[in-house]
Amino acid sequence: MKRGRKNIYLLGSSSLLNDIGSEMITPLLPFLITSMGGAGLAIGLISGLREGLSSVVKLLGGWFSDRTGNRKKFVFVGYLTSVIFRLGLALANTWYAIIGLVSLERFGKIRDAPRDAIIVDSTTHRGKGFGIHQMMDTSGAILGSLIVLLLFWKLNWEFKSIIIVAAIISSFSLLPLFFVHHTKSKPKNVKLFKGIKNLSPKLKYLIFVISVFTLGNFGLYFFIILIIKNITNSFAIPLLFYLLFNLVCAAFVEFFGDLSDKIGRKKVLMFGFVLFLAVSLGFVFNGNNLISLGILFGFYGLVYAITMSNQKAFVSDLAGEYKGTVMGFYYFVIGLVNIAAGLIAGLLWDVSPQTMFIYTSVIAVLSIILLGFVKED
Repeated sequence: MKRGRKNIYLLGSSSLLNDIGSEMITPLLPFLITSMGGAGLAIGLISGLREGLSSVVKLLGGWFSDRTGNRKKFVFVGYLTSVIFRLGLALANTWYAIIGLVSLERFGKIRDAPRDAIIVDSTTHRGKGFGIHQMMDTSGAILGSLIVLLLFWKLNWEFKSIIIVAAIISSFSLLPLFFVHHTKSKPKNVKLFKGIKNLSPKLKYLIFVISVFTLGNFGLYFFIILIIKNITNSFAIPLLFYLLFNLVCAAFVEFFGDLSDKIGRKKVLMFGFVLFLAVSLGFVFNGNNLISLGILFGFYGLVYAITMSNQKAFVSDLAGEYKGTVMGFYYFVIGLVNIAAGLIAGLLWDVSPQTMFIYTSVIAVLSIILLGFVKED
C-alpha cells in the first residue's frame, strides 16, 4: 500500500475508534438533557456548542501546524483531550454540566485541521481521500450505535456506565497515530490574521456559502431523535433510526467523494443542497409518521454523505500553500455558525418542530441560490 493511502487509512482508523466512543454517547445526549430538565433551547445549545466552542481551537490547531511544520503532534493531542473530557461526562449530574463537558470534549477538535492537511498532502484525489476518511469515521458511528443499543436496550446499562465504556474504547484511537508517516514540513512564518486576509476571494465566498448552508444543516439529528422518541415513547427506536442515518452516510460518502473528483465539487454539492431542501420540506409536511420519519432520516444521512467531506475537499482545492491555516479557518467559521444555528433552531423548536423545519427549508433555498455563483478552478 502506498504511504499516502496508508496514512489515510491509519487516520481513518483513529477516527473510527474515536467515533465508536463518541457515537455511543451522542444519541443519548437529548435524553440525558431532557431528563435533567433541559428544554429545546438546551438541545439547540448543545448541538451548536459541540462544534462552536471548539472552532477557535480548530483554527489555532491548523495555524500552529503550519507554523511548526508538525501536524501529527496536534492530531495526537486532540484525540487525547477528547478521551479525558469524555471520561468527565460520567460525573455530570446537571444538564448544564453536560453541556459544559461536551463542549470541552470538543476542544479535542484541535486535531481536525492538521489531520485534514495530512490527508491533502497524502493524495491528489482529495474527494476520494476525504470520502474514505469520512466513511471510516461514520463506520465508527455505526458500531457505536450498535454497541449502545446492546448495552442500553438489551443489557439495561445506565448512562454513566455506557459513557465510561465509550471513553475506554476512544482511548484506542491513539494507537494508529504512532504509525502515521508524515514528514515534518518546513515551518511557515504565516501570521494568522494576515494569512486569513490574503485568502482568495473565491475561497472566502465558498466558505460564506457553506456557512449559510450550515445555518440550516447543523446537528439536526438531535431534534429528529426527540421527535421519534415522542411518537414511540421508546429509547430504542430513536437509536435504531440514528443507526440508519449513519449506515446511509457510510454507504455513500466515498462514492460521492469519488464522484466529485470526476465531475466537480459544485455539481455534487448542489445535489446535496437540493436534497436537503426536499428533506426539510418533508419534515414540515410528514413529520409525525414513523415510516415517513424513517425515510426522511435515511435521506438526511445521504445529505451528510454528499456534503460533509466534499465541502472540505472543495475548500482544500482552493487552500494554496497554507493548508492547515485554511482548514482551521474553515472550521472556525463553521463552528461559530453552528452556535448561532443551534440557538435559533432551539428557540424555533420551542415554538413548534414544524416552525424549525420551515426555517431550515428557507435556508436551503438561499444556499442553493448562493452556490450557483461559486466558481471552480
